[in-house]
Amino acid sequence: MSDYDLPDEIQVTADGPLRIITLNRPDDLNATNHALHQGLAELWPQVDADADARVAVLTGAGRAFSAGGDFHYIDDLTQDLDLRKLTLVHGRQIVTGMVGCRVPIVAAVNGPAVGLGCSLVALSDIAFMAESAHLADPHVLMGLVAADGGPITWPLMTSLMLAKEYALTGDRIPAQRAAEIGLVNHVVPDDEVLDAALACARRIANLPQGAVEDTKRVMNLHLERAVLATLDYALSAEHRSFDSPELRANLDRLLPRD
Repeated sequence: MSDYDLPDEIQVTADGPLRIITLNRPDDLNATNHALHQGLAELWPQVDADADARVAVLTGAGRAFSAGGDFHYIDDLTQDLDLRKLTLVHGRQIVTGMVGCRVPIVAAVNGPAVGLGCSLVALSDIAFMAESAHLADPHVLMGLVAADGGPITWPLMTSLMLAKEYALTGDRIPAQRAAEIGLVNHVVPDDEVLDAALACARRIANLPQGAVEDTKRVMNLHLERAVLATLDYALSAEHRSFDSPELRANLDRLLPRD
């Protein structure tokens, strides 16, 4: 396996031609901090360049896939303009990196996938979801614009009406509902989700590599066009929303007082 240059918050292990990618902040439900966010931006070009990699499996350590943005990190983004600009650059790289990655990405959604976690599921190629897990994109509830994932990809995966409902309300989407409306492929018992994703990944890895990668590329050209049509506006809107009074009020309510 090629050497990956990543923070401890992301673990990559090899299983033959598979690369098992684990979001690794289990004590914080794999919530996104700066290191994890930057690591995700740097991850996908390295997977793409790993000549021996045929399929990637993405999952979370512990009880969650990813519980969204760490509130302390979000608070930092409201106050540090340089960090915010860098984070939005990384956000763009995560989206374009996943959409453009030659290697199929199979998500093993082992627990709640919220915010960026929900976006990572939406940007994967195939998703297996634990029956007790849920998706949610609560950006709007916090006073933020979601610049990645759901709002730019869901309209290609489900109806526009359903995409709007879940993006505008931030409501939880239980696993069975997510499968019914096309946001994930399969719902499996909690203790079988990683095994199911690995079995699917192995099947794909045993197929002709060129045919697999070019077929993914043909389909993701649709996704790439949607992403490029919306992403820059979405990122600029998210940038502005970090200054919203509603976000400030929510952070003041959620963060512990000194």
